Amino acid sequence: MQMNRLLAILVFSGIVLMGMTGTHAEIVAGRDYKELSNPQPTQDKTRIEVIEFFWYGCPHCNNLHPHVKNWLKNKPDDVGFRFVPAIFRSNWIPGAKTFYTLTTLDAIEPLHDEIFHAIHDAKIDLHNESVLFDWIARQDIDKEKFINIYNSFTTQNQIARTNQMMRQYQLTGVPVFVIEGQYITMNRKGGTPQDTIQALNEIIDMVRKSKAQ
Repeated sequence: MQMNRLLAILVFSGIVLMGMTGTHAEIVAGRDYKELSNPQPTQDKTRIEVIEFFWYGCPHCNNLHPHVKNWLKNKPDDVGFRFVPAIFRSNWIPGAKTFYTLTTLDAIEPLHDEIFHAIHDAKIDLHNESVLFDWIARQDIDKEKFINIYNSFTTQNQIARTNQMMRQYQLTGVPVFVIEGQYITMNRKGGTPQDTIQALNEIIDMVRKSKAQ
């Protein structure tokens, strides 16, 4: 009887330890992230740079976005973060131009979330420019001013810079995080948004420890 109880305790302990190990398992190169053979320079040398490449029309980006927002509320002070709209196809360009135009207008903060909501929840086709411009006007944004910036040479340069960055980082999809111009992590097959954020945190910690050496 005592032997059976002892075996039961050992089995239960093993299950608990396995669960703990799975929860806190270290990230693995090739599975959780990849390292660029040619790291790219970062904008701010005083902080660890994190870039999220996204597309407003991407359902995975939409699902991840609330988790990114929560992460940003408690982002470490030594980490710098910025969004960059990815462009893999021509119908992604309106979203990228919208992001850069609203950034120029200093209106990206209130409308970034609203664009995700409009596309994924309200089913508004903001990839159609005429629909987009009318929607923008309903957000208390000067429509003509928006269109002028949207079609400006400055915005076209930002689009060109985005395409260059995507080639440099060898990106193949979104959502994806680039950490310190060297490490790439994205949603793992079968993973959750929480898994993605955990991998991001662990890569940041890995970079932080490397910098301290």
